[in-house]
Amino acid sequence: MRRVLAAALLCFGAAALAEPAIIFELGGKQDKSFGQAAWEGAERWKRETGQPYAEFEIANPAQREQAARRFAERGADPIVGVGFPQASSIAAVARAYPRRHFAIVDAVVALPNVQSFVFREQEGAFLAGVLAALASKTGTLGFVGGQDIPLVRKVLCGYVQGAKYARPGIRLVSAMTGTTNAAWTDPARGAEIARTQAAEGADVIFAAAGTTGLGVLQAVADLGLLGIGVDSNQNGLHPGHMLTSMLKRTDVAVYRAFKGVQPGVTALGLKEGGLDLAFDAENAPLVTPTMRRQVEAARAAIVGGRLKVIDATVTGACR
Repeated sequence: MRRVLAAALLCFGAAALAEPAIIFELGGKQDKSFGQAAWEGAERWKRETGQPYAEFEIANPAQREQAARRFAERGADPIVGVGFPQASSIAAVARAYPRRHFAIVDAVVALPNVQSFVFREQEGAFLAGVLAALASKTGTLGFVGGQDIPLVRKVLCGYVQGAKYARPGIRLVSAMTGTTNAAWTDPARGAEIARTQAAEGADVIFAAAGTTGLGVLQAVADLGLLGIGVDSNQNGLHPGHMLTSMLKRTDVAVYRAFKGVQPGVTALGLKEGGLDLAFDAENAPLVTPTMRRQVEAARAAIVGGRLKVIDATVTGACR
């Protein structure tokens, strides 16, 4: 129903918009992960301003540019694309409508009317690695990524660095779900990989795979192991089996864009509040005060510049 209503709003001849618009990727705004975090940023803006915004959840790749173009035609400003697959469509429409403002989350579009939000994911993943290594009883950690792309490799690299920082002898097994965008929406495949990693000894598994990760976390809980969620706070999905979630604050990006686009590249890391770990009542029994102190010490060192976390997309390698 939401998608039908959103599609209707995009029809030619509809009344002109004087409000922001957001385009969600495949998986939508209720994916309990990346899309949901972005939606929460839009909702925060709505609560604070009392103003409405327009939205669209794409059902297929062709709708990315269609949605952006329809919003631009109707006067929406800014128009925010959530996710790197929307980079080309945002670029095309931004060129066609130079007086409109646009934003892209998780990609760079180098145009004078576009704000590009990127994240230093390796910093948040480093903290997740520290906590995972401290929690592991087997000395083996798992990682299930979504699409095999540099961004996910950057998360994996940060996770490895953090784990080895906390526990130099730690072992890690990892796998990506696939090489296309479909890799983000395959929970069954995620569960299969998680079971394989558990058989290899992994007792803490980090799922950085969109809705595919929901299958990972379900399998982890079924096996009585510990999972780490991503993007949104997923601690409540399987209480007692969620060590933490690496928060990737796409909500911060969307909120800032809705407040007013500032063209250029905006990088968000621990220092800017763009990444974090989720600590709440759901995972409190799993995290000892000593574990929490070690995580906070690592955070302070990264924010203070005393600890450098390798960005695998820059170095081309991870150690």
